[in-house]
Amino acid sequence: MNVEEASILIVLVADLMAWKKEPARYWTDAPKPVQDYLVPAINQHYNGKPQPQRDEAMRSCGMAPMNLMLVAKSMDYDTCPMDSFDFDEVTKLLNLPDDHTPAMFVCIGKAIKEAMSRGGQLPLNEVVIRNQFK
Repeated sequence: MNVEEASILIVLVADLMAWKKEPARYWTDAPKPVQDYLVPAINQHYNGKPQPQRDEAMRSCGMAPMNLMLVAKSMDYDTCPMDSFDFDEVTKLLNLPDDHTPAMFVCIGKAIKEAMSRGGQLPLNEVVIRNQFK
């Protein structure tokens, strides 16, 4: 499946400054003591720290696609996550604000041909570290 053939193209966009925009909204259902602790901690954790800001935005964008893909599959649709695209062009096309960046695409539709086989999978001992690196 490619972008032109997909019935739906979802572009996941990371808001690098989401932490700054009404941070209490993330904890509205938490008990008051939790809110009192975590809301100020958000500012302390991210303010002036571009790498954690970007990491959190990308982490958030990284959790959504699998949910989209699983729901699509449950509805008999096929999906394809994509990250090999021109980030600058997508930014221009979507007219993204300076504090946003594209994270990835998810194409959803009916496959018109069989998916290519995966290139391989790393052995478990290369991707799972138990207790500590040796």
